[in-house]
Amino acid sequence: MLVGWIFFCTFVANMQQMITILGPTASGKTPLAAALAKQVDGEIISADSRQVYRRMDIGTGKDLADYDGVPYHLIDICEPGTKYNLFQYQQDFFDAYEDIRSRGVLPILCGGTGLYIEAVLKGYRLSPVPQNPELRQQLEGRSLDELTQMLKELKAKTGSNMHNTTDVDSCQRAIRAIEIESYNLEHPVPRRELPAVDSLIVGVSIDRELRREKISRRLKARLEEGMLDEVRGLLDSGIPADDLIYYGLEYQFVTEHLIGRLSYDEMFRRLEIAIHQFAKRQMTWFRGMERRGFTIHWVDATLPMDEKVAQILNLMNHHK
Repeated sequence: MLVGWIFFCTFVANMQQMITILGPTASGKTPLAAALAKQVDGEIISADSRQVYRRMDIGTGKDLADYDGVPYHLIDICEPGTKYNLFQYQQDFFDAYEDIRSRGVLPILCGGTGLYIEAVLKGYRLSPVPQNPELRQQLEGRSLDELTQMLKELKAKTGSNMHNTTDVDSCQRAIRAIEIESYNLEHPVPRRELPAVDSLIVGVSIDRELRREKISRRLKARLEEGMLDEVRGLLDSGIPADDLIYYGLEYQFVTEHLIGRLSYDEMFRRLEIAIHQFAKRQMTWFRGMERRGFTIHWVDATLPMDEKVAQILNLMNHHK
């Protein structure tokens, strides 16, 4: 009977183009995606802007054991110190997506970077934006608040939804975002030239207080697991401190501690606050996706895994 049910689920899954599982950090997206993939013969495509980097494991929360043997894509595909971007992600996503589909397997997009998810689902086409040294020099020394306000004003001019505010957690990232929006203002980019991807979208809903508790507990565990040693190793390998600070969150604050800008206690306090704020911004982005026309089916993070998977299978059966 179980074999027949799994076969049925596989048959239903293969009629879908893709399943997307999204949610804020610490919501349990990856274990859920892996459990679903085992039921429906799926492979996971990561939608995480930091997990693309090799040797950045603890700080990005790769937790590869969570995949439980399920094949995954777009993790560990470039070197730390490089600036991976949305344009590159779109190309890499479609390469992985077409490869998975060509083998009769179900792609499962899973992650928390809302910009990456929305861009591939809508089929936006972007062009690579070159660096603007003159603009960077003009912006040097501005505070994050000032840069964020400039970015908002630029977005109002371009009408852009295509900037991930969840990643503007350092001045360097904000400057790069301003650089991109400034370029797009002068060089309008054609959109919707890549095919949109039909996908059933499932969001993992987690209570705010539980999310905060899990984030704090996980941060302590990652520090105990050697996150400082991981960042120290990256610095010792020759990666400039500013390049690690660019990645924000764990890499920003741990690097600032290791180079003497922050004490350990100050690093922990500021990083914990930043991750809580990051999770809140992720949810703001996902709610914005709903306002922009996406249907997200929310499942309760606290349900047993088999119940969550069963809910998704039921949604897949009715998704057209």
